[in-house]
Amino acid sequence: MVLMAFRVISGRERVVLDALEAKIKSRGLNIYAILVPAELKGYMFIEGESEDEITKALNGVPHVKGLVPGEISIDEIECFLKPKEEEIRIKEGDIVEVIGGPFKREKAKVIKVDEEKKVAKIELIDSAVPIPISIKVELLKVIKEE
Repeated sequence: MVLMAFRVISGRERVVLDALEAKIKSRGLNIYAILVPAELKGYMFIEGESEDEITKALNGVPHVKGLVPGEISIDEIECFLKPKEEEIRIKEGDIVEVIGGPFKREKAKVIKVDEEKKVAKIELIDSAVPIPISIKVELLKVIKEE
């Protein structure tokens, strides 16, 4: 097995992935995995039976600039394979601003936080009637901590 990196036009990673999948399935190439790290624009990783198989898969695929010379070890890309756990910093009683969705730019008070589901129940401050709304914590920005 061989693991290699290849360059693509930045922003076209998804198009390249779809084209590669179609080509691999139609030709029955021995390609085992393709990795498209979101943090690394313009580069993708491919694992196959041999360098020759990988070259066959990449030839003629639109937006592929070429292979990066040399093999890559799994240790070098391990950081892209581990899920990133973000700590929830929002607590009950905090004043937050909604930064996305239909309530964008609204200020609210946090009533309850479900850390497992990563959802917070909030009440909008400027509304006439306080209605509890459930919203993902990633759409909230803390303005004032309680």
